[in-house]
Amino acid sequence: MSYRKQTGGTVAYIIAGAAMLLAFAQPAFAQEPVNTGYFGDVAIKGYDPVAYFTENRAVEGSPAHSYRWLGAEWHFTSSENRDRFIAEPGRYAPQYGGYCADGVSFGTVTTNIDPKAWRIIDGKLYLSYDPGAAEGFEKKPTKVVDSQKHWSQVQSTLISDKARKDWQHMSAK
Repeated sequence: MSYRKQTGGTVAYIIAGAAMLLAFAQPAFAQEPVNTGYFGDVAIKGYDPVAYFTENRAVEGSPAHSYRWLGAEWHFTSSENRDRFIAEPGRYAPQYGGYCADGVSFGTVTTNIDPKAWRIIDGKLYLSYDPGAAEGFEKKPTKVVDSQKHWSQVQSTLISDKARKDWQHMSAK
């Protein structure tokens, strides 16, 4: 009889521990990774994601018209563009968190993107590390399919890397 109580207590501790781990781990998985480069926390190197659609060109935004979304600061050329983004971020945000779409099509991560190397394909914004990669991404339709196929694996890697870095940072304190 005491064995059952002990086992029940052990099971309760295991369940409680697992629940705590899930509670602490959930925020890391709930947030999609956004490419902010190697330093800082500004998405697309400060370029306005809405301008790609409305002006058909890459335009630098301003911190005066910014919005915080998915843990990154997004810059816009105007309050109107900022408000458009706030209303429909999924419509304007670059695919794959702003990481190089060409790299994702190979299952790799390329953090260093060129905001002027972009394409809108089927109403979605794709950024690349250079103009040649953006052109190649557009010309080869299988690249979009390949990047969609690899994104979940690349995303998992990015989330794991971020969680590990956050854990190391917390452990160092």
